[in-house]
Amino acid sequence: MLRSETADDLSRMKTALAGLRRYQEAAREPPPAPMPALAERRGATLRDYGGDGPVVLFIPSLINPPSVLDMNGRSLLRWLAAGGRRVLLLDWGWPGPDRHALSVAGHVEDIALPLLEGLGEPVDLVGYCLGGTMAFAAAQLGPVRSLATIAAPWHFNGFPAESREKLGALWAGAEGTVQALGVLPMEVLQSAFWSLDPARTVAKFEDFATLEGEAARTFVRLEDWANDGPPVAGAAAREIFESLFRDDLPGTGQWRVGGEIIEPAALAIPLLNIVSTTDRIVPHASAARAGEQLDLGLGHVGMVVGSKGVEALWQPLAAWLSRAAAKC
Repeated sequence: MLRSETADDLSRMKTALAGLRRYQEAAREPPPAPMPALAERRGATLRDYGGDGPVVLFIPSLINPPSVLDMNGRSLLRWLAAGGRRVLLLDWGWPGPDRHALSVAGHVEDIALPLLEGLGEPVDLVGYCLGGTMAFAAAQLGPVRSLATIAAPWHFNGFPAESREKLGALWAGAEGTVQALGVLPMEVLQSAFWSLDPARTVAKFEDFATLEGEAARTFVRLEDWANDGPPVAGAAAREIFESLFRDDLPGTGQWRVGGEIIEPAALAIPLLNIVSTTDRIVPHASAARAGEQLDLGLGHVGMVVGSKGVEALWQPLAAWLSRAAAKC
């Protein structure tokens, strides 16, 4: 990728390699200690971030760890807990052998819903990325009083055709490995993300070569998050690549969870879609067409942890949750 993107300018290659070496050797901050566990199920943990007030439960993606919601100095979860909400997080953890055959829908049916029902009261639900896709199902099937999604794909045919073709080719090459291991390694997924925008992948390391201060520390935090995380259960990986990206079952009204077709537009609870107009990972065209929509000119990760995230996303989300609670 580096050779192809910098073939006409070897000085760019040198700068990008310098940025990569600098990233590899950068000092790391210790991660926050895991928050207390309220409940566990099949390797997943319901974590308690404290706070007083109505309960809001966050469902992150199965891809990458949930730490993007609890970044050092940029924690949406801790900010909400300090502002009058009882905040919980569904930490998917590491998929052991008993989860290898669990699809995306299966993670909702066998993990998210039992943990939700175990709380004994309806909650406000917030889903991020693929966690938002899953949250639509949990909201339809479980004890949920309102739902907000952040950068959640639903119409997978809204992804560029070239990107879907690349993901299909990647899956064809990785399928044998997944069958042998029972999981899809994170390294395979990360190579797929790089391939979606190779120019940006190289350019960000060129930029990092000269980045200083808090901007440099933030870059390291986010790159570590993007390159970290457990593998994806084999059956879930198959559903992601085949049923979602290839066949677009959610967007065509065919995705079943718990025996039901999941229909965001039919949800009888307050619903907010927070959608990026500049997202390279989850395009604007892939968003569900239901409920209220808040468009943000911030990227997939920047809307959550960027310098403008508090004003653009955190505060509007908190205000909407308060309004939704007043309606229930």
